[in-house]
Amino acid sequence: MSDASQEIEVERAVRALHNGGVVAFPTDTLYGLGADVFNPAAVEAIFTVKERPSGLALPILIDDWGQLERVAESIPDPARVLVERFWPGPLTLIVNKSARVSDRVTAGAPTVAVRIPDHPIPRAIARLLGGPITGTSANISGQPDPQNLHELTEQLGQKVDYLVTAGPPPFGAASTIVDITNDTPTLIREGAIPFDAITRLVG
Repeated sequence: MSDASQEIEVERAVRALHNGGVVAFPTDTLYGLGADVFNPAAVEAIFTVKERPSGLALPILIDDWGQLERVAESIPDPARVLVERFWPGPLTLIVNKSARVSDRVTAGAPTVAVRIPDHPIPRAIARLLGGPITGTSANISGQPDPQNLHELTEQLGQKVDYLVTAGPPPFGAASTIVDITNDTPTLIREGAIPFDAITRLVG
């Protein structure tokens, strides 16, 4: 698909987000389900579309460091080291959230999970939107993660406001999640990046 086609799809996705909608799109790891992080009604719609339990937090995808500073209260030095090495990429960092991020996004926790994906579509969406988007996996809770556009359409095609078909398909491996709030990294979930690669840098 041409760059022009990708641009058109990104613009359509952002238009849906501006209207409080929910969009599905490929990322570098899995297919994602996005809404404007700072739109409470849109965040609520994510839970409805996914049939997601209310006690589960939503991860956030961003485009750049400026967007990170909007969702994180503080960024400890070890996190900066990991960002320089692994972003964009399949590393999700748990950091202390800023006051702008609602408790609905974080399920009441004082922390938020965030990353910059190594994929042009979600980054372009966040960039054009002008703010972070949710990046939870694009599946009905408890159902398998879609492995291709056909499976994504089967699960969510009739439930989202826009489905992006442009861009490379996901790699298929979930991101590694690391809590960095106490300066020492704590593994929450090992995924595409081995945890020992992280501890070698900031262990």
